[in-house]
Amino acid sequence: MAVPQRRISKTRKRMRRTHFKLNVEGLVTCPNCGEMIKSHHVCPKCGYYAGKAQYLDGKLVKPETKKAPAKKAAKKPAAKKAEPVEEAK
Repeated sequence: MAVPQRRISKTRKRMRRTHFKLNVEGLVTCPNCGEMIKSHHVCPKCGYYAGKAQYLDGKLVKPETKKAPAKKAAKKPAAKKAEPVEEAK
């Protein structure tokens, strides 16, 4: 079995591996909601493709709308009765 005579330095090893990287290709932003999606695919978040609502799982996808949180009446704390303070003699 062949064995290298000298150890490969960290720099030389890293220079050799500079091209070994993963590239994420084909991702674009959805023009409707801004989510990153695969190009030429229906957006899984909003269900739009090419500006039109699409069918997912046999159902027409309705666009997501941001609902304002329901306003609840704030409960006022009950007034506490003041107890007389006893002084120690």
